[in-house]
Amino acid sequence: MAILKAALRKSPVAKDVDMNLLAGVTKGFSGADLTEICQRACKLAIRESIEKEINLEKERQRNGQTAMDSDEPDPVPEIRRDHFEEAMKFARRSVSDNDIRKYEMFAQTLQQSRGFGSQFRFPDQQQQPSQGSGGSGGQGGHRPANNDDDDLYA
Repeated sequence: MAILKAALRKSPVAKDVDMNLLAGVTKGFSGADLTEICQRACKLAIRESIEKEINLEKERQRNGQTAMDSDEPDPVPEIRRDHFEEAMKFARRSVSDNDIRKYEMFAQTLQQSRGFGSQFRFPDQQQQPSQGSGGSGGQGGHRPANNDDDDLYA
């Protein structure tokens, strides 16, 4: 769901669009796949808006009215459910379940080889007063002594 929200962060989406349902239906889709769905829905809304504006302008011209006022509201102010429904007709998964399993196994192997994993815990001890605040360049608590390779400012 985070990818959908990120792809739509600057787009007005109608309140009745169930993002949780959309996220569930698109489970296993890549970020690019989800972005494509969102972009297609957005383009459908924009095209509809442009078509409505053109039709309104034509109607005004037939009735002898002046050109459209720039302060008029957008005829399609939001991306609606029907835009997403139409976009989903073209949706495709570019990554197979087998590829996802391979990636998950690779990620797990990589974490283990780097020493990361779910076993990491901070010690429960409080910092001793003799260690000081661990200011810049000192040996206090958080920086190994004499390890200038990791210090970007040394």
